[in-house]
Amino acid sequence: MAMLYCGIDEAGYGPLLGPLSVGVSAFRVGDWNEGDPPPDLWRSLASAVCKDATGAENRLPIGDSKKLKLSNSLKTRHPLTHLERTVLAVLRRTGADVRNDAQLFETLGARWGPQRWYGGEAVAMPLASAPGSAGIDANLLGAACTKAGVEPVLMGCALIDETDFNRRVREAGTKAAAVGAGVAAHLRLIDALARELSLPVRVVCDRLGGRTDYRTLLEEALGRPVKETDRTPASCRYDCGNSLIVIFTPEADATHLPTALASMIAKLVRELAMLRFNRHWSGLLPDLKPTAGYRQDAKRWLLDASPALSPQDREAMIRIA
Repeated sequence: MAMLYCGIDEAGYGPLLGPLSVGVSAFRVGDWNEGDPPPDLWRSLASAVCKDATGAENRLPIGDSKKLKLSNSLKTRHPLTHLERTVLAVLRRTGADVRNDAQLFETLGARWGPQRWYGGEAVAMPLASAPGSAGIDANLLGAACTKAGVEPVLMGCALIDETDFNRRVREAGTKAAAVGAGVAAHLRLIDALARELSLPVRVVCDRLGGRTDYRTLLEEALGRPVKETDRTPASCRYDCGNSLIVIFTPEADATHLPTALASMIAKLVRELAMLRFNRHWSGLLPDLKPTAGYRQDAKRWLLDASPALSPQDREAMIRIA
């Protein structure tokens, strides 16, 4: 029987500046038996994908986004080389031909509020490879997908900007609530897609900080009762009805390809948002060194950028947790 195999993961949980990004991906798997664990898609798609940058010349790397994002100080390759290559190729396989960052945000459903520092002209993509390369990579992936009976059917990103992030933290008293909002939005999408396709679903999410109880989050997201069926140090498993099983487990991107791809989506969207952030403020202060938004460097950036920042700007951009 067929099933829907999904992953959810975040990027930007810890920074002081910039958005929190929660990615999702889903694959239709054609050959699966009820009761089996989710399949190893790295093995199924081995001719087209690999887990890390080793061997990525001829295959698409799908793995830990923190490892696949290259150093900003590297002079020979763009830091987003691996992230954008894989995300654009898989998107192309789903039928989306993305030519710039604005199209990518729209295609993935990544939207933010009125912050002017994310505005401006669209940036052409790919940033790190020749135009048309996504089509070549998508063809490679397509051949492997056809052979394995696997197909990507959903890619998305919930972008929680600074204002939304701070509001949710104030209301709930914890920043895990901000990630939970993105996870909940994706679960509703997955649930609707599963109903449309009439397929059983397995969703694997990375754990939200140190949280170990997700039943309330799931019930609020789906609007129906949820049953916890297993809890161990390694995972929490929930039966959400309608053949939907959700598993929360640490470092899920190391063991579940859809979660790894979700991590890459989230990381790419956040990095592109920070490129816009830095472009805006460097336009006002040409000598201002860019920031990735992480706490130590963000404090440096806030000091350096102070001539251009109003009190309202600072309040709007600094995350409170």
